Amino acid sequence: MLLAVGLTAAAAPALAQTAPYDSAYAASLGADEFGMRPYVMAFLKKGPNRPADPKQRAELQRGHMANIARLAEAGTLIVAGPFLDTGELRGIYIFKVKTIEEARQLTETDPAIQAGSLVMELKPWYGSAALLETNRIHNRIARKQP
Repeated sequence: MLLAVGLTAAAAPALAQTAPYDSAYAASLGADEFGMRPYVMAFLKKGPNRPADPKQRAELQRGHMANIARLAEAGTLIVAGPFLDTGELRGIYIFKVKTIEEARQLTETDPAIQAGSLVMELKPWYGSAALLETNRIHNRIARKQP
């Protein structure tokens, strides 16, 4: 699954030679024999109640971003980000939870979901256990927080 984390096929053999399998590290991330684990992915979509007032939109966005930060700090939100176009899909979350219901409860804490500005579609997903390191790495490379 090295290609799933952005490596080219040519770079994969070099990494395999320099980074031997670490069973303790794999276990600490909950990785299976393929280095993968289950997650729940959320697709954030435009909701029916999008505020027209710029001040309301800004306030809702601040609450949305604060909620993202809180969930990331708690370790349940592994990846979050917006799509860069203006379509119906607005962004994604990847949750470190075992069930759709757990993810639903977390998404319901988002002020944008509560207001109906966004709606979520939740799907079970299987991806690299290395994603659990994303927030730790991100905090080292982000000069500013949103």
